[in-house]
Order: sequence, then C-alpha cells, then structure tokens
Amino acid sequence: MVLENILSSPWYEYLVLPVLIFLGRILDVSMGTIRVIFIARGFRKIAPFIGFFEVLIWLLVARQVLVDLPNFVAYIGYAGGFATGTYVGMKIEEKLSVGKVILRIITGSKADDLVKAMKKENYGLTVAQAKGSEGDVKIIFSVMERKQLKKALDLLNKMHPHAFYTIEDIRFEHEKALLQVTKKKGFSLFERGRKGK
Repeated sequence: MVLENILSSPWYEYLVLPVLIFLGRILDVSMGTIRVIFIARGFRKIAPFIGFFEVLIWLLVARQVLVDLPNFVAYIGYAGGFATGTYVGMKIEEKLSVGKVILRIITGSKADDLVKAMKKENYGLTVAQAKGSEGDVKIIFSVMERKQLKKALDLLNKMHPHAFYTIEDIRFEHEKALLQVTKKKGFSLFERGRKGK
C-alpha cells in the first residue's frame, strides 16, 4: 500500500521517474558505444554480453516511457539521457586505450633522427623512401598499442612538428609471420629497436 502510494504520487511521476529514465538512457547508450568500440577492435567475445545488457536496459526504459505516455517530463528525461549518454560514450572512447593502431608518418627525407628516436623507444617500424609533390619524403609505418600512441605523437610533434600523419585502428596483426616471410627475403620489414642502444 505504501509502495503504491509512492508510485502514484506526482513527485515520483514528474521527478523520480524522469531521473531514472535519464540515468537508464545514459547507461544503455554508453554501453552501446563501448560495444561498437569492442567490435571494431576485435573483442568479439565481450561485445555480445554488453549488447545483451544494453538492450535489456533500453527495453525497460522504453517500456516505462510508453506506459506513461501523458508524462511529457519522461520524454525530456529520455531524450536528455540519450544526448548525455552519447557524450559520456565519446569520453569513454577517449579513455579506453585498448586494441592496436597503425601510425603512418610522411615527412622530409631527413627523418633519420625521428627513426632513431622511435627505435630507441622500442617502436616497431617500417621505413620507405618515396617521392612527394615537392621532392623526396620518408614514409614511416608503426603498429603499436593504442596506449602507446600519445607518447609516439608527443615524440613526433617535438621532432617533426610539420609532418603529416594518419592513425587507423587495426583489427588483426600477425607480425611474427610477417617477420618470418620478410627475413627469408634478406631484410626485415619491421625493424624493432632495443632499449639501451
């Protein structure tokens, strides 16, 4: 009886319920963002579990909104939760340093200092000579853990601040096989530096 009185009271309907809907939407939209990130970065075993709870929360929230159609404040909570959840999801994506990326750098032909510095920090590198619109350039490829990216970009911006670079998520890497193939041909595609050299 007490619970029924609480659930039917105006303060619950127009304050508590919209806040719960708002929080539920933040949670399910954020989980959706994480699920998409995990799928894109190859974490296929975790993504279905996240998807299950994401949809379960969404169903509970959507049902409550549909049941209480005259409550316009619930619509505001629903839409506000979606918008806030999108923002929270973007922040989570920034903080989630999982998976691997490939960093491509195009810079002037005099990039030996950068190559040497990256090898010293133990980044795996592939260096190629190429022709740009204004002359010779070097293209440097490096596959690394996402959490290593900031340090690599700090190094690049310090040594070659005007270099052009791109970053791409990768879902699969089989460096061992690549090294074996390239070494048979008499060269190593990924030259890995060692600490202390």
